[in-house]
Amino acid sequence: MLAEGSVILLGGFALLLLLGAPLAVGLGFVGAIVILREGLGIMSVPTNVYTGIAKYPLLALPVFILAGMIFERAGVAERLVRFVSVLVGKRPGGPAIVAILVCMFLGGISGSGPADAAAVAMVMIPGMAAQGYPREFSAALIAAAGSTAILIPPSLAFIVYNILVPQASIPALFAAGMIPGILAGLSLLIPVLYFSIREGWGRDAMPAEGGFWRTFREAVWGLIAPVIILGGLRLGLFTPTEAAVVAAFYGLFVGFFVYRTLDLAKLYRVLVESAEISAVVMIIIALASIYAHAGSTLGAFDAFAKLLLGFTASETTMLAMIMVMLLIAGMLLDAISIFLVFLPILVPIMRTFHWDPVWFGVLLTMNLAIGQFTPPMAVNLMVTSRIAGVTIESTVRWVVWMVAAMLVALVAVAAVPDLAMWLPRRLGY
Repeated sequence: MLAEGSVILLGGFALLLLLGAPLAVGLGFVGAIVILREGLGIMSVPTNVYTGIAKYPLLALPVFILAGMIFERAGVAERLVRFVSVLVGKRPGGPAIVAILVCMFLGGISGSGPADAAAVAMVMIPGMAAQGYPREFSAALIAAAGSTAILIPPSLAFIVYNILVPQASIPALFAAGMIPGILAGLSLLIPVLYFSIREGWGRDAMPAEGGFWRTFREAVWGLIAPVIILGGLRLGLFTPTEAAVVAAFYGLFVGFFVYRTLDLAKLYRVLVESAEISAVVMIIIALASIYAHAGSTLGAFDAFAKLLLGFTASETTMLAMIMVMLLIAGMLLDAISIFLVFLPILVPIMRTFHWDPVWFGVLLTMNLAIGQFTPPMAVNLMVTSRIAGVTIESTVRWVVWMVAAMLVALVAVAAVPDLAMWLPRRLGY
């Protein structure tokens, strides 16, 4: 049975969300009220705001956001599209296959689904429309493919997960997300090839002009970015935070001196926009720390976890319940917010069943990737729909196919943990 303070904490937060309060306001306000009511020390509020964001790994988050935006504005996506289109060649579904592959590759640079989806959508959607693809289909596909960015390293979601579950190291999470991220992206080929062959979409698409070597020379600066980031991490040359800084400066070098697509005015806009996005994330994390302090001190999260465990003793049933719960939550909240709200409850369950925290983190993140393109929240879909000039409602008939395809990959990773854990073990993490 939950204590009165715990009921106020959990119920009050749910009520504020239903009333439309911003997530950060709901977390901070309810947490502060419970701390005051239960006499937990009101001065713990400012202390937890500070300690919530005064964590070294969190430095990587705003810098990776900056690096992703720099690569997007530098024109890397356009050059990658031309190179990959030469590799794919002229075949049914060719443009859609190119969109998926480029989204997956950009995920290895930005770590952000919306940025990934926006960069590819601006380049691909006009050309796909000319090849017969409905704009609604293109928006749904690129939103889904862009969601692999939070699985394929470097991943902003994994950085936040590491803050909340420190026993899962960032290098191990990055390695564990690689194969599931690739599986999630490749699963989208199933609906793409089915509809492209049936409807004849993309059959007449011509590869980019210039041939293999010319397009490769133009794209190579983007192609080696993930090699620098992940290779440096693997060799121990720098930490994830330092990797983010290296990525940002490498992007500046490419944008200013190689492609010459950046200037000081564009750099200023990139700095402003990345600072705004980073500030929103940091405010949510800071105020969530108040909520987490109140809940852990009262034992509310452990009590709620025990309540959930009371429904079933079956490991498989519990895992299925968690996956369904997170799929629904992913339709309403962004990935980082879901981690902050649900992980304090889910970690005790994880420990009860002795699930590997790295594998569990990958499963949760795959759920949240699906949520990035599933209405009504669907942050990726909001971006691609706006670029395509269509409504989110009109994309739903195509989104369900993308969700079904990616659920196949999710079930595979849940049923065969080695799909996530083989690479970290191989690399010694």
